[in-house]
Amino acid sequence: MSCRCAPSFGRVVALVVLTLVLAVAGCATTTAPLPRTVTPAAAPFAFAADTFEFPNHIRARDPHRPDLYANYCFVLARAVRQFHAAARFDPGAPKLDAAAYTERVRQVASRTAWDPPLPPSERVVIPGYRNLRDFSRDEEQAVKAGLGGRFWTWVHWTNWRVTFRVDGPHQENVAREIVDELAAGRLVQLLVTNWPKPELNHTVVAFAVREGPAAVEFDVWDPNDPSGPGVITFDRTQRQFVATRVYDTEVGPIRAFRMYYSWFL
Repeated sequence: MSCRCAPSFGRVVALVVLTLVLAVAGCATTTAPLPRTVTPAAAPFAFAADTFEFPNHIRARDPHRPDLYANYCFVLARAVRQFHAAARFDPGAPKLDAAAYTERVRQVASRTAWDPPLPPSERVVIPGYRNLRDFSRDEEQAVKAGLGGRFWTWVHWTNWRVTFRVDGPHQENVAREIVDELAAGRLVQLLVTNWPKPELNHTVVAFAVREGPAAVEFDVWDPNDPSGPGVITFDRTQRQFVATRVYDTEVGPIRAFRMYYSWFL
């Protein structure tokens, strides 16, 4: 249960009751094919450069630390996408103080996650650093302050989906959407769960894909594990996702949903 990012499944279940009508509408929306649109592609994504140096901690492993940076997985996953689409690093420019860096991060984090990537001239400039990994290592506290709080990610109305069963065609459609988005150069944030098993209620970001006749493998960045990529597999025969290598999660079937890709979902 250590991979969970929300404070408790009880809150998620309560949210289901309060938003039942929206839930039904949302379920239909995620099953329907997305319209094809042409938007600018972001720059190529490199795990070692374009991710955060610090992790989202798992509170169950250290429950008594009041300053633990835990339950921020949704914040961090969304922010990786926002930095990839809206920030530009300038290592040759003079460094700023912590307050100025915090403001730059706020500017990046305030951008809607599903907006198209910005051209270099319109991006928020992060001076003095080569990439997000170096920046978040040296300016960890400034970055965390700029990313803001986690409360609204806990109560986002789409979190109810962890309690819903889905069929093979739905998951096949999600896999197709991920492949299409990655082919267009856009990162894909996923809500992943194996509920009712109390282990996984989490988010990861897919950034690469390998397609085979029997399965499709997605390389993912996991906010809980900055050391290296994880892998989520779509089994074409079973028409289901599998947690092949997800941090602190047993290998086995999971359900996957796209996150933060429109004003509705």
